[in-house]
Amino acid sequence: MEISFKEFQKLDMRIGRVLEAEQIHGSRNLIRMVVDFGEEKRQAVAGLLNWYKPEDLKDRKFAFLLNLERRKLMGVESQCMILAAQDESGNVICLQPEKDIKEGSRIS
Repeated sequence: MEISFKEFQKLDMRIGRVLEAEQIHGSRNLIRMVVDFGEEKRQAVAGLLNWYKPEDLKDRKFAFLLNLERRKLMGVESQCMILAAQDESGNVICLQPEKDIKEGSRIS
C-alpha cells in the first residue's frame, strides 16, 4: 500500500536519548524507557528483552515515532514507539543515527 507524501509528513519521527530503561515487573519481554527529546521527555514501552538488556539501551540515541496513539502495556502507558528492524530470522535491531545529533531532531 502506498501513502502520499502529505500522509508521510504527518508522522512525527524524532531522535531521542534513553535516560532510563528497566524491565516491567511481571513481564517476560517488555522494557520501559524514559526518553529525552530535548523539549520534552516521554515514556516508551517495547518488547525488546529478547534482543536488548535495559542497560544496553541507556544513554543511547534511537529513532522514535511520537504521534502514534498512546496505549497501555502491562498497565504502563507507552507515549511513543521506538523504531526497529526485524529480519526473516527474527533478529531485531533498534534504529539509531550513524552520527551524533541533538535529541529531538526530526527524521524526514
